[in-house]
Amino acid sequence: MNALIQKYNVPGPRYTSYPTVPFWDDSTFSETAWVRNLRRAFSVSNSTTGISLYIHLPYCESLCTFCGCNKRITRNHNVEGPYIDALLTEWNTYCDLLQSAGSERPRIAELHLGGGTPSFFSPDQLNRLLTGIFSQATPAESTDYGWEGHPNNTTREHLQTLYDFGFRRVSFGVQDYDPKVQRAIHRIQPFENVKQVTDWARQIGYTSISHDLVFGLPFQTADTITDTIYKTLTLRPDRIAFYSYAHVPWIEGVNGQRGFQDKDLPTGDQKRILYETGRDLLEQAGYVEIGMDHFALPHDSLYKALENKTLHRNFMGYTTTQTRLLLGLGASSISDVWSAFAQNEKDLDTYINRANAGELPLLRGHVLDDQDQFLRRQILNIMCQGQTQWPLGSWSRKEWEVLSARLESFWLDGLLDYDVEGLRVHSEGRPFLRNICMAFDERLNYAQPQTRLFSQTV
Repeated sequence: MNALIQKYNVPGPRYTSYPTVPFWDDSTFSETAWVRNLRRAFSVSNSTTGISLYIHLPYCESLCTFCGCNKRITRNHNVEGPYIDALLTEWNTYCDLLQSAGSERPRIAELHLGGGTPSFFSPDQLNRLLTGIFSQATPAESTDYGWEGHPNNTTREHLQTLYDFGFRRVSFGVQDYDPKVQRAIHRIQPFENVKQVTDWARQIGYTSISHDLVFGLPFQTADTITDTIYKTLTLRPDRIAFYSYAHVPWIEGVNGQRGFQDKDLPTGDQKRILYETGRDLLEQAGYVEIGMDHFALPHDSLYKALENKTLHRNFMGYTTTQTRLLLGLGASSISDVWSAFAQNEKDLDTYINRANAGELPLLRGHVLDDQDQFLRRQILNIMCQGQTQWPLGSWSRKEWEVLSARLESFWLDGLLDYDVEGLRVHSEGRPFLRNICMAFDERLNYAQPQTRLFSQTV
């Protein structure tokens, strides 16, 4: 395994989309093209599955030095109201666009509040946000609503407020319980805080509670990971996200990741040990590994989606709900209508000003051509099901020669089987899903970037 880690530990995307954001072609994108694709997706999705909605809440009271998310650090809670105003104005702008075409009210099947720290916002402000959202929308027949809470500032009132709007999933960011690791990543939170919010969520009636854990953090060892996993198992969350730390300090806006030195980080081989230690403990406790980075108990909907082959992956990660339209609201949010992507302004003040002016606060986007959509389907199948099939004749002779040459290395290493109709990843290949998907990534392979764009795959 060490030889494979050394061979495949290269920078690579996490494939929450294809094409990945660095390879979007802005020349194909315009607001007119975006609205046309948006309306087409809405007409298909809303009347069948409903739509998905992601709302980015970017404020945090303190900086976690492992975090690469778009955020603003402040203890000034007066920022809550103006940001909620901008979100609701953006939502109303979209609703006017969609309903001007004679469409029915949006039916929200999937709703997620991410950040940043959603629990930075008071329950009253979250109530105002969701009241405004549902003033122009209705829940779909089947819903999956979730949000992310910080164990240190999530109150029972936060949990109850969102539960009353139909939220049944909550994810608590734990990362690691070791004091030395917590100090290094500037994320100090005692086990007692995590236990308290987990107990509250269960008492209120949440049916899927998730804990986020990260391996590969500075100063982590097999012993500290073991202790963190054991503590987590005493609370038995329904899901566990067990992520590889993405060290990307070169990306603009994540300079906080320079809060520790590279020598403090585990090597690729050491990270693999951390992952395998955690995975083995979780599987022994009855959790099932799902896709990449996720584990769930058999009663959880994420596991059932895997079994039913309905597991999906988008900019929110793995999800049990697949709609044709994912609308992202807020600074830096990304929307996905299958045939096109669009990202909002990243700069918070620019986003607020443009949203309040009644504009679509778009920064960039990409319209997918036929090849993009075909390759996207293959990558999505691999990430969600560990296998994919394609019709005979999908590749020209030259294309197949190129793809086959890329896949042969994985086959020789015993990581997958493939033929002219598809491929299947072996259990030994699961740790290298990102690498396998890279074989299909024509935009990445064509560009051959000379600068680092992604975190290491191991």
